[in-house]
Amino acid sequence: MKYIGAHVSSSGGVDKAVSRAFQITGTAFSFFTHNQRTWHAAALHPQSIENFKKNCIKYNFQPHQILPHGSYLINLGHPVDHLLTKSRMSFRDEINRCSQLGLMFLNFHPGSHLHMISEKTCLNRISDSINLVLKNTDNVIAVIENTAGQGTNVGYCFEHLSHIINKINDHSRIGICLDTCHLFAAGYDLRTEEDCENTFKKFDNIIGFKYLKGLHLNDSKKEFKSRVDRHENLGIGKIGTSAFKWIIQNKIFYDIPMILETKNSKIWEDEIFWLRSQK
Repeated sequence: MKYIGAHVSSSGGVDKAVSRAFQITGTAFSFFTHNQRTWHAAALHPQSIENFKKNCIKYNFQPHQILPHGSYLINLGHPVDHLLTKSRMSFRDEINRCSQLGLMFLNFHPGSHLHMISEKTCLNRISDSINLVLKNTDNVIAVIENTAGQGTNVGYCFEHLSHIINKINDHSRIGICLDTCHLFAAGYDLRTEEDCENTFKKFDNIIGFKYLKGLHLNDSKKEFKSRVDRHENLGIGKIGTSAFKWIIQNKIFYDIPMILETKNSKIWEDEIFWLRSQK
């Protein structure tokens, strides 16, 4: 199956995200489990949890079709110890929220060194953070998203992601979400079918497709290797349409959530229709 959707708003309650995903004809979706701009959020209300689960049944969304996104405030490689602890506590809370909702994934950005520690030290801190949180939570798979390499972000190359994974104690609870805009901005070309084959062959050789749990389908507003994270709607950015046709037609990407985070949400339904038409 091809599971295609978008990152929808959870304003008014997490249960609203499910119906919003259905309204744009999505068969997958992403959302924030709380306001991602705040460190502290009220606990999920039992009625909200119940309504979320009921809506998932009503609109036929299974846990493997849903890829919730963690707060951008979290930095699991933070160089300052007390701020690292703060990020770890927030990450644990988000894992627990996903568990309460009956979900199996939490997608998150790995972290940044902030020019205060080396990339390797930052990557090791990220692995340590994930191990600590997984040890104290159950079931939910931590899904690392590749970055564009903007600023001091790590995780922009497959070697970084492999380094993190290799230090995780429980490999059954770790995975990767690949963002096409981030790949392109970081220097992995996707403009032709051959480019796509080469890029994903590298991914398989360095990390392995068994770890791929989701995709973010975004065109790039900025040039190849720009190291700038600016999403654009499909086909009107610097990547073009070939990559998205190739991905949709490739059975490697069946049965994982493929999520739009494109700039103009008003045309998400059109983009989903176009993606489905690429047979």
